[in-house]
Amino acid sequence: MISGIVVALPEELATLTSKRIDKGHCVFIANKLLVAYSGTGPKNAQSAAKLLITKGATQLISWGCAAALSATLKPGDLTLADTLVDSQDVEIDIDSDWHRYSKALLAQSVTVHTGRLAESLAIVSSSKEKLQMQSITGAIALDMESIAVAKIAKCNAVPFLAIRAIVDPVTMDLPHAIEYAENDQGDIVLSRLLLFLALHPFELPKLIRLGLQFNAAKKTLKAVSQHLNNISEFYHSPSVLR
Repeated sequence: MISGIVVALPEELATLTSKRIDKGHCVFIANKLLVAYSGTGPKNAQSAAKLLITKGATQLISWGCAAALSATLKPGDLTLADTLVDSQDVEIDIDSDWHRYSKALLAQSVTVHTGRLAESLAIVSSSKEKLQMQSITGAIALDMESIAVAKIAKCNAVPFLAIRAIVDPVTMDLPHAIEYAENDQGDIVLSRLLLFLALHPFELPKLIRLGLQFNAAKKTLKAVSQHLNNISEFYHSPSVLR
């Protein structure tokens, strides 16, 4: 079995491999692990998932970071969604031997949080927005790519996992510098970030805090990456995504 892994950010990609992967392309990082660097957002994730399928992936993983919607989740916590809900409030249940096996395997070395994962079409920056999404969706976390990847998995009748580590807790407002520095492709432009900080130096402590939380998430992902070969090699029965 070949696991196709969709990764949105270069920092998330670094938790998997030191190989260079151009955005929109995929590379084998191990015999059964094929990684695509998608860029942020559902459209990019969808394109990357389709690419992985055409290159031989027989199961798909959405890999990276997420924002917490549940107050019980803190930076660095690992989530393995068992249900997905898209931006139109349509549910996708994940019911597969692969999901159950992966959860049991990872639980031997790290606490695994399961529950709903919600889709966001843009960065959700305020605590108020996150609390509203939690109230509407009942989700424990959200990201921008997993649901798009899951829909491609469903269309191709292959198993799917969303392996996501928490960065920002539900009570945290993201620094305004993040939104200002983001370009149309969802990338953070360093020159814009530095300009915003020069004009708003009081944002620096918030960015430092966010950086520490991002490092906690990356540390978790790096640890989980050591189990990906075993996760990929599991012989699965057909998944059910409905």
